[in-house]
Amino acid sequence: MIDLLNWRDGLAPGHARDTDGELLVGGVRADELAAQYGTPLLALDLDAFDAAIAAFVDACSPRDVEVAYAGKALLLVAIARHLIGTALQLDVCSLGELATAERAGFPASRLTLHGCGKSAAELDAVAQGRVGTIVADSLEEIERLASRASATSPIRVAVRVNTGIEAHTHAFVRTGGGNTKFGVPFGDLDAVIGALRAATGLHYAGLHSHVGSQIYEAATFAENVRALVEIAARFGRAGLRSELLIVGGGFGIQDNPAGAATIDIATTIATIAKALDEAIAATGIPRPRLGIEPGRALIGRAGTSIYRVMARKQQSKRAFVVVDGSLSDNPRPALYGAYHHTVAATARAGVGDEVTLCGRSCENDVLAEARLPVDLRGGDLVAMCTTGAYTYSMAGNYNRFAKPAVVAVRQGSHRLFARRQTLDDVLGEDCDV
Repeated sequence: MIDLLNWRDGLAPGHARDTDGELLVGGVRADELAAQYGTPLLALDLDAFDAAIAAFVDACSPRDVEVAYAGKALLLVAIARHLIGTALQLDVCSLGELATAERAGFPASRLTLHGCGKSAAELDAVAQGRVGTIVADSLEEIERLASRASATSPIRVAVRVNTGIEAHTHAFVRTGGGNTKFGVPFGDLDAVIGALRAATGLHYAGLHSHVGSQIYEAATFAENVRALVEIAARFGRAGLRSELLIVGGGFGIQDNPAGAATIDIATTIATIAKALDEAIAATGIPRPRLGIEPGRALIGRAGTSIYRVMARKQQSKRAFVVVDGSLSDNPRPALYGAYHHTVAATARAGVGDEVTLCGRSCENDVLAEARLPVDLRGGDLVAMCTTGAYTYSMAGNYNRFAKPAVVAVRQGSHRLFARRQTLDDVLGEDCDV
């Protein structure tokens, strides 16, 4: 099985070079993938995906911790179908993600619907039994859900709360604390308890709290579970037993050879479980089951974005390499400074030179600051690592660029997971009036 913790010779796990010096992704040459599927291209190494799944399952199963894949990171029909044979649950947060899971045949009982502002159609889908659980984000949502519920077929509801804990990460991906839209605020908890008790068609299942992304400290998760237990005790005093406490995701992954190491999953799960045991011993509530919901930590390292160099130029003291991607297929670097280690995919002998990697958008859409060979030239390929999460899933058609293809690779073989958009696809929603 692929070693997700070992960056060899500056290359990400699952990457290697052949005897010609060409980059291999999942055992397939990058230039072979580019020739067949075009660029930009997202390549997903299924061995890396499965290795991450196995690491979480191995750490969580002995402690009876439920693991759900956060589909918002990247969800395609083929990915949902791939997950059916695993022990994982699946989180969706829109009708589009729900329909994707359903087309794959993913069991409704293993689906959880998230979202901070659910539509009437999404609540109707819950009432129709298309998901096993809904995570309610507000008092109003619980009231809207109760109006659709039936006592003969209760809806399983977990409540997302804001525990007030702020992860040490970028403000844009910090989802707990006093400056976030997510979760029921403390001031609404009593009203939420009252609404749940009054709604005969709602089955209260437990609590949920997610505090942010790219978290490397196990103590953050432990602090979150202790806060959840305190809130669970408050619900318990009102007669609502918490069967499940979901402490979120956001487990940090290593994104470059010299950067912060991946958070140790086994140690982190053990720390969370210990914090739970200590907290319930202090409060006396029945022991709930723990749940986690990794997304990036499962799919992030599996992804590699392959781009073709369009031009190299020198502006004063700054060297630029322009590639055929843009913020339309990878918006996170421009949005909040996300980092992706970048290497030359085409074999080049030149020494490394610091360059600014940019895309084709009509902005200074910096994709990365990277050290690339000085003899890199137009037509060559470069690869950005750990792009499996929140790249394709956040992609759009700015500048009317087409979305890239997604190809799955494994041990020298490859197959298409999502085809490249055509210009007809891009223009297909236009109305000629």
